[in-house]
Amino acid sequence: MMQRFQRMLRHRWVDDADTRRAIPPALVQRLADRVAASEARHGGEIRIYIEAGLPLSYLWRDAAPRERAIAMFGKLGVWDTEQNNGVLIYLLLAEHAIEVVADRGLARHVPQAHWQEIVRSMGDAFRAGRYEEGLVQAVDEVTALLVQHFPLRGGEANPNELPDEPVLG
Repeated sequence: MMQRFQRMLRHRWVDDADTRRAIPPALVQRLADRVAASEARHGGEIRIYIEAGLPLSYLWRDAAPRERAIAMFGKLGVWDTEQNNGVLIYLLLAEHAIEVVADRGLARHVPQAHWQEIVRSMGDAFRAGRYEEGLVQAVDEVTALLVQHFPLRGGEANPNELPDEPVLG
């Protein structure tokens, strides 16, 4: 019971100002540009969602960050790409939690251990306060997977199915 209360406090303690400090507007733009450049190389879609803390409804039922990431995957429409190859990179500041959620079109080609390695690398950068480095590295690694499994054919363009800008929740 005490752990749940402490978790609730931790999530209420961080707020949008913490998110903006970690991910300032200039970084949001650089990440959007990075995602746009990435998507010009393959047929997939990448979204980034960063939030300070979980909503109370998640905390009350002691939900894991993965549950929230999957919910945002659906809410942001990442699951709704034509080739089922969208990827959500999710960061929860209050718990220093990172999740990568890939749609079934890409997930069937990439073992779970590879996704966990991407998360581990991001975690190393985030623990050192290098949010940009961790997010850029994750976008680059997801890009490599999408180029490998969903390359654009000569002269083909990727219709931008989802916005490129990170969402700060």
